[in-house]
Amino acid sequence: MKLIREVTSELPIYLANSLNSLRLEGQKRAAIEILQQFDWEVPDWVIVPGGNLGNSYAFYKGFKMCQELGLVDRVPRLVCAQAANANPLYLYYKSGWIQFKAVKANTTFASAIQIGDPVPIDRAVYALKNSNGIVEEATEEELMDAMAQADSTGMFICPHTGLALSALIKLRNSGVIAAGDRTVVVSTAHGLKFSQSKVDYHSKKIPDMACRFANPPEQVKADFGSVMDV
Repeated sequence: MKLIREVTSELPIYLANSLNSLRLEGQKRAAIEILQQFDWEVPDWVIVPGGNLGNSYAFYKGFKMCQELGLVDRVPRLVCAQAANANPLYLYYKSGWIQFKAVKANTTFASAIQIGDPVPIDRAVYALKNSNGIVEEATEEELMDAMAQADSTGMFICPHTGLALSALIKLRNSGVIAAGDRTVVVSTAHGLKFSQSKVDYHSKKIPDMACRFANPPEQVKADFGSVMDV
């Protein structure tokens, strides 16, 4: 990111990431569409996967704009879900917002949020504080298990969405999210972009992971009788 900022400062190249306000203006549309699809009834919680943290601020901005326009009377509580392998915001939150420290992001199946030093950190913290929001984390096993559970219902989600679902499960089990709370989990990508991780999970080929919800493929001989037997 440091290198990209240096290059774009010298060349006529548009920096299209969460540092740029125009991207955030586009991202906030998702918050408006959530409210519209709920007939302008505000959900209690909105859970967003967080890496570079642009979505966390953009969602808040969209919700707050609708409140200021009189379309809704409040802003939902935001939850930013981070991978335990890349969790600088979670650590900052757990410290009571005392001091932010960048971390060395370790490998995570939620690869798009494998970020240890998010650019719009101050904006994300502003959004969470002003929405009475919280930050939750999930391990690699927790996010992959959640992804497999969701897929078993007919969905086909990405690891990042699995991470957000893990946060929902943990917050529901701990009682932070009540049984009657209306909660939106934001799905940020399609599962086909991460098909290899799904194959590895269901084949139980991920080291040190139980893969509790695996649906292992069966090898079958290419003849009619063998297929019919299975």
